[in-house]
Amino acid sequence: MSIDPRVALESLVSALQEHLAAASSRRGEDDPAVEAAFSSIMESFETYEDALYDAYGEVTPLVIYDESDDEDMDGPDDVVDPFDDDLEIEEK
Repeated sequence: MSIDPRVALESLVSALQEHLAAASSRRGEDDPAVEAAFSSIMESFETYEDALYDAYGEVTPLVIYDESDDEDMDGPDDVVDPFDDDLEIEEK
């Protein structure tokens, strides 16, 4: 059963608000409340994206940042285009 995109969007907005609250009262670099709020944003976004696609065949222009992508990059000039599997970067 598919989730209504409006309900999923409300959940995403709520997750963003919770992240702001956690970030503004952060207690140290590895605050578990901030980390939990961060994860909640990711999960809520994926749910919203899926619901949006299921209902309307649409996606957002947003991509979830994955720290493992950093390991695949060779230098600061590397760019990952999530929409182009055949991307070729020409070196000068």
